[in-house]
Order: sequence, then C-alpha cells, then structure tokens
Amino acid sequence: MNSAEEREIDDYLILNRLPLDILLEVRDHMISQVSDLQVRENLDFEKAFLKTKIAWEPEFKMTKYFFFYKEEISVLEKKIVKTRYNYILRKSFAIASLFFVINLLTIFFSKTQDFYGILFKIQNGLIFFVPIALWLLNYKSRKFFRTDYKYKGKLFYTIYQQNITLLIVCLSSMGQIVMHKGGSAFQFFKTDLPVDIVSVSLTLLIPFLAHTILIFGTINLFEHNKTLEKIQSFIKISETD
Repeated sequence: MNSAEEREIDDYLILNRLPLDILLEVRDHMISQVSDLQVRENLDFEKAFLKTKIAWEPEFKMTKYFFFYKEEISVLEKKIVKTRYNYILRKSFAIASLFFVINLLTIFFSKTQDFYGILFKIQNGLIFFVPIALWLLNYKSRKFFRTDYKYKGKLFYTIYQQNITLLIVCLSSMGQIVMHKGGSAFQFFKTDLPVDIVSVSLTLLIPFLAHTILIFGTINLFEHNKTLEKIQSFIKISETD
C-alpha cells in the first residue's frame, strides 16, 4: 500500500470525526484489513477499501452520549470513551473516598478546631496543587490542552483533551474550599455546640464532589500527556506533509 492510499484511509477516518488517538488505532486495523483483502481476494485498493468501509459502517453510525458530548459521536468512539471514562470515574471516586475517610479521621484525632483547620487546608491544598504541578511540568505541550486546538482544525488529539477544561472550572472551586477550615464538621463531631445539619453535610459533601471531579480531570490530563507521547511521531510527520 502506497502513501497516497494510506492518506485516502486517513481522510475517510477524519470525515468520521474520530479523535486522533482512536483514529490511529482504527487506521492500523483498516490498513491491515485492506491489505489482507487485496492479497486474499486479489482485489485492487479501491475495491478492497470499499469492502472494508462496508464492514466498518455500523461502527461509524452516529449516536448520542449526553453525559460528556453535546454533539453526536460514532458508535465506535462511544464504546471506547464509555469504557475509559467509566474506569477513570471509578478511580476518581475511589481516591476521593479515601480522602473523605482521611478527613473524617483527622476530625476525630484533632484535639482543637485550629489544628483540624490546618490539616483540612493541607489535605485540600494537596489535591489543589497536584494538577497545577502537572500542568506546569508539561508546559511544552500546553497548546494541546486547549479544546480549540485540534488536529487539522477538526479532531481532538486524544479522547481526554475535552475533559481538561474540568480542571479550570474545578480549580476555582477548590481554591475557595482551601480557604475554609471545615469548622462546622469539627463542631458537629467533637463539640456539643448546636450545628446546622445542612451546613455539616455541605462541608463534607462539597469537598468530596470537588475532589472527585478534580481527580477525574487530573487523570484525564495525565492520560492526555501519555497518549500525546505515543502519537507524537505521527503528528510530526503529518505536520511536515
């Protein structure tokens, strides 16, 4: 298969709006499939490519995934995205739950509200600064973090790219949480002072939700950088074409 034929496969996949990382996985399968048909059935490229497109057609039908996408995406992308995002969500929930338990333990082991306030700030500050550090350490790839920076102006570079904006939204909320001391939760569990149960619930649940979303965004940022390294050679080659 020559380079012109490979570009024809690339153009077809770009039309189906697959993120670049998924596109490259499918591209390898398609090239292999077309080559096998050419050899096995003695077909020219066009006929072998047509048969391959027909075989892949169900995967490229458009569908909705409301939780993460405003626009329609292909069935194939939805399958891959759903599997990977659900895994990251479970991981984020587990890590946030661990921090939630640690927070409860610090309440019970803190002798004073001031001491607990310091621990509360340290715990939330750690979660706040990890994504910032990760962002700064990967400053050379910063243009790839923007949702408006796309391959050939059409495709996200990875399936994780769109979720990085969650960090920006959630970091402002986390900044406000870091400034608090979690006083109502401490008073509820460690003193006899009257405390509004709604206030206690919000003090415990809002950081938990913010942690889950921020950890989800941070893992997406990490996976985005890792995937970019894998596809960097293709990006450089395509930019020189």
